Amino acid sequence: MSTTLAKEAPPTPPAPDLPVRKAATRKRLVPYWLLLPGIVWLLVFFALPMVYQASTSVQTGSLEKGFEVTWHFRTYWDAFQEYWPQFVRSLLYAGTATLLCLLLGYPLAYLIAFKAGRWRNLLLVLVIAPFFTSFLIRTLAWKTILADGGPVVDVLNTLHVLDVTSWLGWTEGDRVLATPMAVVCGLTYNFLPFMILPLYTSLERIDGRLHEAARDLYASPVTTFRKVTFPLSMPGVVSGTLLTFIPASGDYVNAELLGSTDTKMVGNVIQSQFLRVLDYPTAAALSFILMAIVLAMVTVYIRRAGTEDLV
Repeated sequence: MSTTLAKEAPPTPPAPDLPVRKAATRKRLVPYWLLLPGIVWLLVFFALPMVYQASTSVQTGSLEKGFEVTWHFRTYWDAFQEYWPQFVRSLLYAGTATLLCLLLGYPLAYLIAFKAGRWRNLLLVLVIAPFFTSFLIRTLAWKTILADGGPVVDVLNTLHVLDVTSWLGWTEGDRVLATPMAVVCGLTYNFLPFMILPLYTSLERIDGRLHEAARDLYASPVTTFRKVTFPLSMPGVVSGTLLTFIPASGDYVNAELLGSTDTKMVGNVIQSQFLRVLDYPTAAALSFILMAIVLAMVTVYIRRAGTEDLV
């Protein structure tokens, strides 16, 4: 007797749990929703103004007759050809201030990170204390500090420092105000916290056992710093120098309040073109030229520094 075996039907898959699937989808979208306000902020207050300024830089006309986009790219060349001394001066002042900030800020950041102990929080508060007052007030204070015949100028005269700076062209005789030295002093003071804080963050991350291992290998303090501390703090050095150099190169407040007509930076020219001369295309072109120069220098610097781990 032959029997026919009925084929078993495949099991019916369970119905998908729609609520669980929707919850998982919403969970995956949470990071994007959190990023949305920042993206909108960047688009509205950064990208759109950049596009507007880019279109302004290729316009021609006047404020009375109106400006019109004519794709006049020669504005860039004319602006650079006329104001290249201000570009050089801005980069020189910003580079000098950045170097001074590094030389002053690294020892202080090292002290806070490794030697401050229970005074660490107090020292950090003192570092950021200048931010509690206006940038303008902090800069104006330097007019009193560097006033002619003041104690600072008297000390510099006694130490014959002004003789050297006058020979270098950074001061004029016994006068410090309205000279490149005054502008650099203002830049250094105002942007020093931007150097110290990244350096401190980078140094504070270094494992203390690495220093102990170096001492166990009979490394001197100088060798330990050169082989261990400084290489591991390079992310802070790079971050601090960028946070100092970039805003300093476009600053105009220090040169306006502490300098003279011979110490004007490109930021002063841009400010003047926008608010006084009312030559908007030239001002926009100068802004983009400065941005391109700084971006190129930053790109080369990061590659030469050998680190992209910025804190």
